[in-house]
This record gives sequence, C-alpha cells and structure tokens, in this order.
Amino acid sequence: MNLLDLLIILIVIAAARSAVAQQAAASPEQRPVAVAPPLPVPLAMNGQLARWLQVRGEFRTRIEGFDGGGFSGTNEDAYWMDRFRLNATVKPAKSLTFFVQAQDARAFSKTTGGLAPPFRDTINLHQAYGESTLGSKGTVRIGRQELAFGEQRLIGALGWANVARTFDAGRVTIKQRVGQFDAFAASVVTITPDAFDKSGNGNALYGTYESLTGIIPKQTIEPYFLWRQSPNVAMKGGGLASLHQATTGLRVAGRLPSAFDYSSEIALQRGSVGVDDVKAWAGHGLIGRSFASTWKPRFFGEFNYASGDKNPKSGPRGTFDQLYPTGHDKFGLADQVGWRNIEHLRVGVELKPKTKWQLASSVHDYWLASATDGLYAASGARIARSVTGTAGTHVGREIDVQTAFVYSAQLQIAGGYAYLAPGEFLKKTTAGHGYSYPFVMATYVFLGESPTFGRRKTK
Repeated sequence: MNLLDLLIILIVIAAARSAVAQQAAASPEQRPVAVAPPLPVPLAMNGQLARWLQVRGEFRTRIEGFDGGGFSGTNEDAYWMDRFRLNATVKPAKSLTFFVQAQDARAFSKTTGGLAPPFRDTINLHQAYGESTLGSKGTVRIGRQELAFGEQRLIGALGWANVARTFDAGRVTIKQRVGQFDAFAASVVTITPDAFDKSGNGNALYGTYESLTGIIPKQTIEPYFLWRQSPNVAMKGGGLASLHQATTGLRVAGRLPSAFDYSSEIALQRGSVGVDDVKAWAGHGLIGRSFASTWKPRFFGEFNYASGDKNPKSGPRGTFDQLYPTGHDKFGLADQVGWRNIEHLRVGVELKPKTKWQLASSVHDYWLASATDGLYAASGARIARSVTGTAGTHVGREIDVQTAFVYSAQLQIAGGYAYLAPGEFLKKTTAGHGYSYPFVMATYVFLGESPTFGRRKTK
C-alpha cells in the first residue's frame, strides 16, 4: 500500500466518522423519524477554483497479469500499474477554451516484456489544445487531443491502456439539427517514456466523420472517409515504400421494437504501398435484446470479419488495417485478437443486479479469414502465422467474466477474468498453451466537479 492509497482510506474514514458524530449530537426533536437511504460519502475536493478555471485530478490503478503469453507455458507475469492525470480548463471568454492535461503512467514489478509503451510514460503532456466556437453550432480545436469516433473500432483514445493515445491535430466540428459533422487532420503521438512525446515522422491521418441522429428516430447513421499516409512500410517484393490508403465506411446503430438493439459497420480499404495494391475490407454486426425482469438482463450476439492476405509474396495486400482503434474487449477481454484477418463469433449477457453493479459474460470463437495470413492481437501486432496455410484456421475459444461497481462519480472499481483455449491453428504454430488474464482496477477522481468534503454538490 502506497501513501496515496493510505490517504484515500483515511479520507473515507474521517468523512464517515464526521457524519456519525453530527447525527449523534442532534437532539431527538431534530432527528428525522424516517431515515433516507445514505448517499455516497463525498470523496473529493471541488476543482472549480474560479469561474474561468476548472481543475481535475484522477488516479487509476490496475493489477493485472497473464499466464501463457505467446501461448507458451513458460511465459507469465503479474504487475501493478498507476496512472495520474491532472487537468486544467481555462475559459477566458465565452467563445474560447484552453485545455491542458499532464499524465504520469508507471508500471511496477513487471518482469516480462519490459516497460515500453503502453505501460510507462513518465510525466508527459497528454493533451494541450485551444478551442474556439464558430457561432452557436460549431467549434475549431487545435493542438494535442484525443480523437474518438463511433464505437472506436478504427479511431479511439485507447483509454484502457496505461498510457492511452493522442494526436496532434486540427479538428472542425459542426452541429446541425440532423447531426454532427467532423473534419480533421492529425498525426498520432509517439510515446517516448524518457523524453517529450512527439508526432509527425511522415505519419498523417485525414478524415471526415458524420454522425446523423436526426434523420430516422432512434437511429444513428455514420458515414466516414479516412486517409492514412505512412512512410517506410515493407513491400511484398522487398524494400520500403510509403503507404497511401483510403478507408471508406458506414456505421449504423439504434433501437428496434420489442426492446431490440443493433449496431453494424462496414469499411472498405483501397490504396498502395509502392507497387503493391491495397484491397481489404471489414465488417461488424450485432443484435441484442433487453428484458425488464430482475437484474435487467440483455442478451446479445455479434459477428466480426476482417480480410487477410492470400499470398505473402505477391498480389494485393489483403490484410485489413485497423488504423488507431480502442481495441480492448472488442474481440475478447484477453486482447489476443484484433480486427485483422479474423472471423469472430460472440454471444453474451449483461446484467444489472443493483443500480451500482454491472456484470457481464461472453463466449467467443475465432477463425482466420485467410489460412496463409496470421493471427493479430488487439494492438495490431502479429502473434503467429502459417505462410503455407497448413495450420488450419480455427484459432480457439475464449470465455470472459467482468464486473464493475460504481460507488459514485468519483470512485469506480472493476475486475475480470478471461481464458483463451487454443484451437488447431495456435496448437500448430505456437506451444499451444492456454492464455489467461485476470485484472482488478480502481479509478478515483480526487479533484474535480464533485462534492467537496462534508457537503454535496449543489449544481
């Protein structure tokens, strides 16, 4: 237990003792006859320092580990990660806002794989941008910022990672009755744990993203176009060349009669890497149904597909590029599968036994889309490959269990466990050991727009 953990415990105990002492000191006439259910004890200080200045502090800690890294029986680890974030929002005028976010992310007791990103980035600038309004329906934001669109399958902030992701970007947002239109030009920030994080180096991402919510009731329609450029990409025939790639897609989601809900997305990629053509695509489809009975269950099923490469030496590049996603738990809690060369079937249930409690469990089955391409993790890195395609296509099956407890807006606690049992492909291309992943995580907002000590927020 470190000093901050001890401080949090002392704060909670002090606040609880204060509340008990005040109740005991009240006269019988002052005491209410009927006692209402207790509200959460305030755990933080209000960060509204002035009308034009808001500060926020967040601490997140997670203990996690794995057994069977790389599907080997000798690769295991357990470690602890901390992440501090301190924000300042300055609003000198109604139409102008400046936002700065410092971040310090560290990992402890980690013995396998080193402490490279996304585990560590000591005292760095995570976000820093200025935002100006365009009349009453638009904004312009310039600077270091997070980008997230749709379900973040292609562009997301990767908040689950200890370091997370940002872009140096310019973004224009226009809001109309029918929905929102975004256009941006960005370059992903490269994490360098012991130096200032920088973007650039020829990497660029341009795009437009529309979120139309006012056309069909209870439905969201999101067409998008993304253009990616990146230097020094290996060609199939050898040598390096620049990637020029367009991703055109459409996401549709919403509610249906009889408590059904759905989401679907399709993305088509075309472009080139030198003399190599890019021809890839991916799709997602989900259907769910909620019930009003005890524990408010929601059952769902989904299927995901991403194309793979047919020939590693010649022909079009068929492996779908998942760009910069928030990949965590999109294809399983263990994060051993990403949106590249995969066929993924998932069924699951979500439960809410109490207002503050959430439970979820799901079962996954995986196959390679192309037997001659490899298995890629949620990060996009390739785990294993059979160039001849003789290892089969069945990757394996995974089961996940997760729970979350929301004490208040200031404190949330979560935990989970995943196990992936290898199929024919992994048994032939790796040692074939099962992969297990447990975690416990707590997020505490110690400074922000929240109750101050001894009183509740009155906004």
